[in-house]
Amino acid sequence: MEITVKQMYDIENAGHAMGFHKILMMENAGAASVQRLLNHIEDISSKTVLVVAGMGNNGGDGLVMARHLAGYGAAVTLVLMGRSSEIKTVECQQNYDILSKMPSIEILDKIDTTIQYDIIIDAMLGTGITGDIREPYNSAISYINDSESFVLSVDVPSGLNPDTGNTCNTVTYADVTVTFHKMKRGIHKRPDITGTLYTEAIGIPPEAEEGIIQ
Repeated sequence: MEITVKQMYDIENAGHAMGFHKILMMENAGAASVQRLLNHIEDISSKTVLVVAGMGNNGGDGLVMARHLAGYGAAVTLVLMGRSSEIKTVECQQNYDILSKMPSIEILDKIDTTIQYDIIIDAMLGTGITGDIREPYNSAISYINDSESFVLSVDVPSGLNPDTGNTCNTVTYADVTVTFHKMKRGIHKRPDITGTLYTEAIGIPPEAEEGIIQ
């Protein structure tokens, strides 16, 4: 079954209202994405990982990934695409606060383009993207696409419209994309952008779909 972005938002809100809070969804999404990454990468403890995180819940998923990857022994660098005071959601802020207490994760205020990472996590722009992509996201996407890194996009490659499959003025080309709960209508139309595509359950009760999915 395929769903729209609006349906996904409504389902998340219904699950949250049931008591399955969005911080739990975020934790499960990040953890599931790490497990999919481990299916593709041998000996993660020997790898360097750059997590490029946006300011909303897509970025929060990436922050969860950063914590889990550090736990597996990877050398993790985080770049937040703005000041921490500009983080948009409580869930993203909570996960950033944890990482800020972890010396095992290097936090930078911009991408060091002289460094080549083994793996890049694209957690910049999620399903709510509208309009053209502007700086600093534009340059970040260019850096990712020009790199030789293995790229995993969280939920949807940044710049891909998950309802239509259309792209913005720029888009991340991923090796793996992990989307959550149910497939969004447009994502699977662009395997040239998503790479290997997975849909992961993140614990949202099926009852949260009542009245939203017919």
